Amino acid sequence: MLRFLSRRLGFMVIALVFVSLLTFILMHMAPGNFLDAKRISSGDVSGDEQASVDVIAEMEKRYGLDKPLYIQYLTYMKGMATWDMGPSFQFPQMDIQEIIAKAFPVSLTLALFSVALSIIIAVPLGILAAVKQNTVWDYCSMFLSMIGNSIPAYVLAVFLILFFSLKLHWLPTAGWTEPKHVIMPVLALGLGSVGGIARYMRTSMVEALRQDYIAAAWAKGGSFTRVVLGHALRNSLIPLITVVGPQLARLMVGTVFIESMFRVPGLGSYFTLAANTRDFPLLMTSSVFFAFVIMMMNLVVDLMYGFLDPRIRFE
Repeated sequence: MLRFLSRRLGFMVIALVFVSLLTFILMHMAPGNFLDAKRISSGDVSGDEQASVDVIAEMEKRYGLDKPLYIQYLTYMKGMATWDMGPSFQFPQMDIQEIIAKAFPVSLTLALFSVALSIIIAVPLGILAAVKQNTVWDYCSMFLSMIGNSIPAYVLAVFLILFFSLKLHWLPTAGWTEPKHVIMPVLALGLGSVGGIARYMRTSMVEALRQDYIAAAWAKGGSFTRVVLGHALRNSLIPLITVVGPQLARLMVGTVFIESMFRVPGLGSYFTLAANTRDFPLLMTSSVFFAFVIMMMNLVVDLMYGFLDPRIRFE
């Protein structure tokens, strides 16, 4: 297991270097810069060209953009390795590591609550559909799952706002300062993921219930709790973890639409702003950080495989 872990961490380092290099190249190939994007967004298209050139030269000198590209790349990588990336273009009063430290807990909270809600609803639905296979319960469960999987999260968010905010006046439309602000973003993301998880759970559970050891457990007089929840469920969790792991990683690094609609100050909103404004330092760091979170989550999923199935751990 230690050899497997060390090998995976080595591959992660190589992959992160590749992601950083690719992001850096694409960043500099894209047309425009921070000042051009800022001027266009503000509607100022008739500014003094000499003044713009002077401002650009001053900013390039301040952020080291006047140096050769390989020096800029090595400076970025050194900052990431020491967790000292300096300020961003859009938020010069804040260092990038401060932005991530501020925004990541928000996205992490939203992701954990959303995935927890999805699992709480989807796992019982999948188990019910598998145990009652080809019955009304099965068809109803899969029909509800199909509807939930077909509706995008941002469309569901619109209906939640119309119902809970505009009609019932129970919840605020946006914000992230009180516990009630968390409810609608979590519902929008969590309910939208129920369908896919429930279908995976049903398929995996049906396959597990057809195994010989399950038939033997029933023949020995095993109860529903012991046979289905004790034996079949544990062996059905590997496909479930395969789905939930990447989904949790995706939500942990921010959801652009939901965070924008509910004005949630998570990583997704900062990443979108960095891309739109050509904020190179923040865009570079966000891309590498997103890749790191996804790789770490995939590693955790692989380690959980070994915990759930000893055969995988021994192999």
